[in-house]
Amino acid sequence: MNMPFAAVPAKTKPTGSGEMLENLQRTTDFLKSLSHPARLVILCRLAEGPACVGELEAVLSIQQSAVSKQLARLRKDGLVGFRRDGRTMVYSLNDDRARGIIDALYNEFCTGTQVLGPE
Repeated sequence: MNMPFAAVPAKTKPTGSGEMLENLQRTTDFLKSLSHPARLVILCRLAEGPACVGELEAVLSIQQSAVSKQLARLRKDGLVGFRRDGRTMVYSLNDDRARGIIDALYNEFCTGTQVLGPE
């Protein structure tokens, strides 16, 4: 079941076990999309604003083809969108839930004020 996440209602209560299983599958698909290191970096960068492939390539320090592969997955999952600017593709974050999770992860792991961590 590879539905774009943006098409899934954000807050629905399951009415039965079948619906609950569907919701769980969508949740795990969503988290899988976020869990790849390159995709997570792309989403973090796009949370700051739109970017082209070249900018993302510089941030990730990986080849353009690898960036494009991860962007294709994020587009398929409905998390990012793009627009053409001449010959350049400009990508942006499309999913408010992903933005919320990115913000929460940033606050937890990137601000230096972590409550939990290795002891």
